[in-house]
Amino acid sequence: MLLRGLTQTVGAALLAASFAFGGSAPAAAEGKMHIAFGDIATVESLNFLIAIERAKERGVDIQLTFFKSEDVASQAVVGGQADIGVGTPYALIQKVKAPIRLFYQMSALRFFPIVNTEFYKSWKDLDGQEVAVHSRGSGTEAIMKLMAQKNGITFSNISYVPGSEVRAGALLQGNVKASIVDSTGKNMLESKAPGKFAVLPMEGVNATDEALYANTEFLKAQAPAVEILVEELLKTWREINANPEVVADLRKKYNLLSDLPPELEAEVVPYYEGAVGTKAFPNDGGSEAGVKDDFAFYSLAGQIEGDTASLKVEDFWTFEPLKKALAKVGAQ
Repeated sequence: MLLRGLTQTVGAALLAASFAFGGSAPAAAEGKMHIAFGDIATVESLNFLIAIERAKERGVDIQLTFFKSEDVASQAVVGGQADIGVGTPYALIQKVKAPIRLFYQMSALRFFPIVNTEFYKSWKDLDGQEVAVHSRGSGTEAIMKLMAQKNGITFSNISYVPGSEVRAGALLQGNVKASIVDSTGKNMLESKAPGKFAVLPMEGVNATDEALYANTEFLKAQAPAVEILVEELLKTWREINANPEVVADLRKKYNLLSDLPPELEAEVVPYYEGAVGTKAFPNDGGSEAGVKDDFAFYSLAGQIEGDTASLKVEDFWTFEPLKKALAKVGAQ
């Protein structure tokens, strides 16, 4: 799979290569940005890559670098090697007190805890066992920690395996016996090995999965470029929510993930149909009410400390870029 090699172990520094997907250099300079993405490029990231291409068409000079994990990507943003990160760095913002703010909600948590029924059938069965999640500090890790807390169990170890389809493959191969995957991964497991896997019950999870964040000085210095990116994110998300099949056409238009294996290419539209069906992609880019849901979830998951009632939205988020973008594209 494209960029699968990036999951190999690297140092905490930036990966040597940066990647530009399709298109040519911007015709007119509307600002520039370096985005740090703590994952490999997969079907799940196509919507984001499409929005980036559209922002590039409007003159924004965008460099996209892939990192081995979200925490390494966040270190790059804090250290100034990158401008924008993808993730939910609530713990980092609270502990380091870096001038970092989230500014756009890309997706809500819509995942499914999965176990191999040859070994486990309930949350209690996972007491003292190992589970696999996306990355350190990710929403998938937070969900599993929260469910462990709610069910009174303790995992022996949490391993980090980037990519939902990678974790689903590991479950099929027997390399992983308990993990958490997206709707496409769940459907694939159920179709290829009916009866072998079970989805564990999960309640009380309503929070951000991925958001964009940046240094506040960058957000001021490159405000026009940031607003263009947010506008294109809003328009792309709404277009996909109205018709998930458009992702396949836009992938071809921008020549994205050109060497995607046929079996994964066939999953592009089903993945987005499933995600849209669960309302994973917000049309509004986030809200203060949504941030308070994040406070409650990530506090229970142990990633935010202190009384959530005393937390201030403005200490973690800035909605200025989103407000300006919504004023142009309209609210929904």
